[in-house]
Amino acid sequence: MYKIITISREFGSKGRTIGKKLAEKLGYNFYDSSIVDKVAVESGYHKDFIKDHAEYASSSHSFVFSFYRTNAAIGNGTSIYDEIAEKESCVIVGRCADYILRDNKDVFNVFIYSDLEKRKENIINEYGEIEDESIDKRIKEKDKKRKLYYKTYTGREFGEVKNYHIALDSSTLGIDTCVDILY
Repeated sequence: MYKIITISREFGSKGRTIGKKLAEKLGYNFYDSSIVDKVAVESGYHKDFIKDHAEYASSSHSFVFSFYRTNAAIGNGTSIYDEIAEKESCVIVGRCADYILRDNKDVFNVFIYSDLEKRKENIINEYGEIEDESIDKRIKEKDKKRKLYYKTYTGREFGEVKNYHIALDSSTLGIDTCVDILY
């Protein structure tokens, strides 16, 4: 089994849920937005600032990404993900972890996607009732921001199959089957 599993996902595909369940099943640590706390401690920036600026691309946010990519606080040229990978087994959701750890041989990269109707259903179940028009807009905006962020910092296309070891359709397979496949 791989020591580190990264999960990239479409908004509403339940990739975070799959990652969390997989980590529990494997007995691994789980990082998603919780990685923000570690970046905040090491960078000296407030975690709300890091969280607000860490998921979406712009030139003003590039320094936040640099804390994911290289340990600028210490200046040793390793990433926060490299530090984690040396110390523990874990599942990391999002934040270009697949790209940052691309040279680590003990990393398995996953992409979770889902059909649009299932994504809408998942979002409504998670966040409550949303008008159809606004849910479409919300999905479109989130996907656009994730694609831009990923492209800006990796030079790669978000969701492109060759960037991952496996891509799973959570709308067809379901959460538990995705977890079982990855286990």
